[in-house]
Amino acid sequence: MERMAASSTKTGNFSGVRGLIFDLDGTLIDSKTDLVHSVNAALQNSGREAISAEAVASFVGSGADTLIKLAMGKVDADAEVSKTLAFFLGYYREHMLDNTVLYPGVLDVLQQLVPYPMAVLTNKPVRFSRAILTGLEIDHYFRFVYGGNSFERKKPDPMGALVLSRDFVLAPAELMIVGDSDVDVLTARNAGMWACGVTYGLGADGLRQTPPDLLIDSLVDLPPLLKI
Repeated sequence: MERMAASSTKTGNFSGVRGLIFDLDGTLIDSKTDLVHSVNAALQNSGREAISAEAVASFVGSGADTLIKLAMGKVDADAEVSKTLAFFLGYYREHMLDNTVLYPGVLDVLQQLVPYPMAVLTNKPVRFSRAILTGLEIDHYFRFVYGGNSFERKKPDPMGALVLSRDFVLAPAELMIVGDSDVDVLTARNAGMWACGVTYGLGADGLRQTPPDLLIDSLVDLPPLLKI
């Protein structure tokens, strides 16, 4: 597959794209505030001090277990991590839609992209992902929703992306993964798919180090590049 330098101003030939796979946090939804509140509630419950919103955001992308481990820092016992993770999951379940919203333009873009089969592939637990999509009333746009516990291995392992390739009955080269972090870019590369990065999300630093095929500043920039 021919790759292009990542740029929000350059265009490539993406006419062969037949399906789209979206990340969730930092791509479709602005969930930063609820994640920060939930992580810090879990830290304080375990007797630790709260950490900055920027620190929490930088830990998002590899799943809830990794998020909590990084937020806790050095820990003496796995049981302490498990207890803190359980508190986080319980708290987040109750508060995950307190402040979470769609990023600007997302709803309009999803409506434009209806001709494409679409899916969500995230490292967030799948039950939370589906609940958020339903709560924000966009679940019907996606044929499949897979989370970090849907498969044996999480992104950037290509397992979930390749399952979606089979689900859609499309070749990997006909699919584009849209995400905000290097995890999404690496997933696309590992699966032989196109990678589109969005600069407004939580993982912009990772995109600079691992540039995608296409880099956009707003999701509204995507449909014209797909010739919608």
